[in-house]
Amino acid sequence: MTIRIRNFTDKDLSNIVRLLNETRRESYEPIPFSKEELSSQIKEWNLEILVAEEEGEIVGSAAYNNGQWGEEIEWLSANEKPNRKFIENLLATEIEKHVKGDTVFTVVDAESPEINEWTRRGFMVEGGLYHMVARLDGLRSLPEVPEGIVIRYLRQEEEKDFVEAMNAGFNRKRLEQGVIQKWKSKCPPFSEEWIHVAELDENIVSVIVSRPDVKYNRFFRGNRGYLGPATTLPQYRGKNLASALTLQAMNFLFEKKMNSVVLYTSEKNTASVTLLRKLGFKIGHHWRFMRKTCLKCQPKLPYRIDENFKG
Repeated sequence: MTIRIRNFTDKDLSNIVRLLNETRRESYEPIPFSKEELSSQIKEWNLEILVAEEEGEIVGSAAYNNGQWGEEIEWLSANEKPNRKFIENLLATEIEKHVKGDTVFTVVDAESPEINEWTRRGFMVEGGLYHMVARLDGLRSLPEVPEGIVIRYLRQEEEKDFVEAMNAGFNRKRLEQGVIQKWKSKCPPFSEEWIHVAELDENIVSVIVSRPDVKYNRFFRGNRGYLGPATTLPQYRGKNLASALTLQAMNFLFEKKMNSVVLYTSEKNTASVTLLRKLGFKIGHHWRFMRKTCLKCQPKLPYRIDENFKG
């Protein structure tokens, strides 16, 4: 039977939600999408989405975006059918045509057999990501920091300084003006007091953001906090500022009645992983980054593309 690949339209939303929720139900902390949540994510992340149809039925979907982490295949999903792998390969091949640079990546569970499938498509493992978790069961003492450093909350009028410090610490555009209002709308009761900063001579030199883990708490009826993003200006690293702010944020969340906290960090960031382990964090889950150089030859597969598809 012919598989037709075409662009996503708004009328596909319900079927894509169903497909994603079915194919992700065995994943780590599977929080189902609603139509509203997926629609919001599509717009916010500027996702380009393809769907695969067989006899008028949506049997697969793939999404791509060019975001702050690079060009990424956000999802690749197909129904549990005998030709599932064939459908996924069609979608993966077509979605790669959207790549504007030299490479594209995706994220796969570290223990998943899907790693082998991506390897066969020409992707290679390149680092990974840890989801780290810590219990919050009491207040912790902060380490000593250099003289003159003040640990405090962000003031309402300091968003510009906060964004500039964050971007300088990451050495790229990590945040934009208006992000605090966005967090306020998505993560109530978030406010500026959930942002913890280290100040020296009236300059913000280190920062960490704490938030309620809204989706997790809503679906699993939990009481979990989330940390990130966080950074320290290069010239102030190695002075206990990251430790002090992380503990300050953990204490803050504990006082907000949170009983655990999570964050994400790269497996290659050994300094961060070592620090977090000392603070009581453990690895809750591990993903692998799979990256492909798109200048390599790609296989020609026999399938029909919708004549209206703009590849």
